[in-house]
Amino acid sequence: MRVLKQTSRTFYIPITLLKQPLKMTVGSAYLCMRAIDEIEDHEALDNSSKQALLNAISILLLNKFDQQAYNELLAPYEDILPEVTLRLGEWIEVCPRGIVDKVLESTGIMAKGMADWAARDWVVNTEEDLDDYTYYVAGLVGVMLSDIWEWYDGTITDRELAIGYGRGLQAVNMLRNQEEDAERGVTFIPDGWDRDDLFTYASENLDKADTYIKSIHTRHILHFCKIPLALAKRTLSAMQNGKEKMSRSEVEETVDEIIKE
Repeated sequence: MRVLKQTSRTFYIPITLLKQPLKMTVGSAYLCMRAIDEIEDHEALDNSSKQALLNAISILLLNKFDQQAYNELLAPYEDILPEVTLRLGEWIEVCPRGIVDKVLESTGIMAKGMADWAARDWVVNTEEDLDDYTYYVAGLVGVMLSDIWEWYDGTITDRELAIGYGRGLQAVNMLRNQEEDAERGVTFIPDGWDRDDLFTYASENLDKADTYIKSIHTRHILHFCKIPLALAKRTLSAMQNGKEKMSRSEVEETVDEIIKE
């Protein structure tokens, strides 16, 4: 939970609201994916190193994960990689046996997709490119969570809507980080699009998230899904009104409103 709090502003609070064993499951699964994400985003790694690392990690995850092989793979970079990445094997170890294979599968697919995007230098030219990128970095999180809900209590959700939910959250992050991304020479806006088009893309996918959660009736899972969605919508509204982000008090107020529903 300490590492989770350090690595996630969006998901830490809703994860703490889950009941066991779901809290441990979602926490460990999130950290697995975050371990991969930190490699993709790392400022000190060049694209060829990212591609090679992510491809190799994908193979480990999609076959039988080997801790020694993983340690050897990361050894040249252990001084610069964060704790969440170095401890991937521990997050896998605490994930319940009945669902860990699904977590490894989704994380392995994510790693391969991120490797491919590192090879492409994250150049987004079309909406199809944007859909592909947001699928690998966020839509797969939605798919994995849907698998976890079904394993936990039989909750059935639409995977395509789950992907839309992930895309919507990622698009909000892209809007929030647009200037920072531009400074490092990366833009996720397709050719011919402007910022308003990305707002529309985010809104349309968040609408899919609204439909997604209608299938969920387990109270603590519903809270988990509603909190990031509400924060994303309010962040989108704040940016459209010229604010950079929500205030801490607005975040706390949003969370409290959902918990009290």
